[in-house]
Formats: sequence, structure tokens, C-alpha cells
Amino acid sequence: MSLVPLRREALQFLESALALRPPIAVFDCDGTLWSGDAGADFLYWEIERGIVSREVVEWALARYEEYKAGQVSEEQICGEMVTINRGVSQDDLLRAAEEFFCEVVSHRVFPEMRELTRRLAEQGCELWAVSSTNNWVVEVGAERFGIARDHVLAACVHVEDGCASDRLLRVPTDELKAVAIREVIGKPVDAVFGNSIHDLAMLEMAKFPFCVNPNPDLEQIAQQRGWPVYRPVVSCQ
Repeated sequence: MSLVPLRREALQFLESALALRPPIAVFDCDGTLWSGDAGADFLYWEIERGIVSREVVEWALARYEEYKAGQVSEEQICGEMVTINRGVSQDDLLRAAEEFFCEVVSHRVFPEMRELTRRLAEQGCELWAVSSTNNWVVEVGAERFGIARDHVLAACVHVEDGCASDRLLRVPTDELKAVAIREVIGKPVDAVFGNSIHDLAMLEMAKFPFCVNPNPDLEQIAQQRGWPVYRPVVSCQ
């Protein structure tokens, strides 16, 4: 059962998605399963806790300002927010991600999206998460939605001697989300849920694309193509 009462609009959204009985469903995370940008939030959180060096902090903060000014691409910044952890123990990063998610993101989860993934899983649907946020945080968050860690495609690096390296494995954003789906899932995806223009490529792959809490540029495309739009809210409980 759902842990919180759902609005009528939420129930209608759930029913419309569940009625499709998709064999495979793919979800973006930030803005789709929970509100806000967990990737950026984790950057500031780990800086406050001294997980990365002062030298890295100074570079990363300046770099992020360049990104916000449009001088650095989405793919670049998402990759760099992972590689700044070079040399940090993988175990420490996993523990930090768990603490961070509980402290910062858990209260921002959309309850109807958690209910949707639960009920899709009950139907036998194969669930995947695809995100440009770092894999440490996304894996922790996705588990709250019944999505296994080995069904998470997120920004990640190779691990060497138990520590994060600066060698990127993947940065799923924009067309690279579709690339990751083709390479790893390797099957047609039925339902895809996303909230931003960076999800467009994987939404276009879907038999049933859903725009969840879309930003203005994606909402315009959704209106042009007749894609369903749903706006979840964070429970106050």
C-alpha cells in the first residue's frame, strides 16, 4: 500500500501508466523521482564535509559557476563532478551517499513515483534508472524505488585499488542516455519517464514517453507531440 494518500490526479496518472503494462520502464531521477538536483547538492555537501581537498574545492566551485554561466556543457560538468573524487575510497563514497540521501533528498521523493515503481514491479516490469548524477547517490536513491543497483546507469568512473579514479566509464546525458540504454539494456524500452531536455533522446526511444514535472523546453516538445505531462508534488508528511 502507498504510505501517504495520493491526490486524484496522482491516481489517474498511476492508472494510465499501469494500464500500459510495460515490460521495461526507464526513469530519470533528479526532478522525476525526486525534486531538485541531487548531483549539485552532493557536490556542496561533500565539500562542506571535507571529502575532497581544498585545491579541488576551489577548482570545482569556480567550474560550477562557469557551468551555470553556460561556459561548460552538461556532459562536461556531470563528468567532472564525479572525477573530482579521484583517490577517495569507494566505500567512503558509498557511505557518504547513503548519509547524504537520507539527510538531504529523502524528504524530496515524489510519493506517487515511488508507488508507481512499486506497482510496476508487481506487474513484472523491469525497472531501470538512467541519470547524469553520480552513481553513488543514484544507486542509493533508486533502491528506495525498488530499482536494483545493477539496473542503474549513472555518471561513474572506474574504481582502481578500491578508490575512485578520474577515468570516466559513462556520463548518461542527452544522446548519451540513449547510448547507455542501447549498450546496457539492449532491448526496446516501453515506458520512459523524464523531466528535462536532457531526457529527450531516451524519451524519443520509448513506445510510451511520460514527461514528469517537465521544464519549459521539454513541456513545449511534449505539447507538440502529444506526450502526457504529469506534475507530482512532494508530500508534506
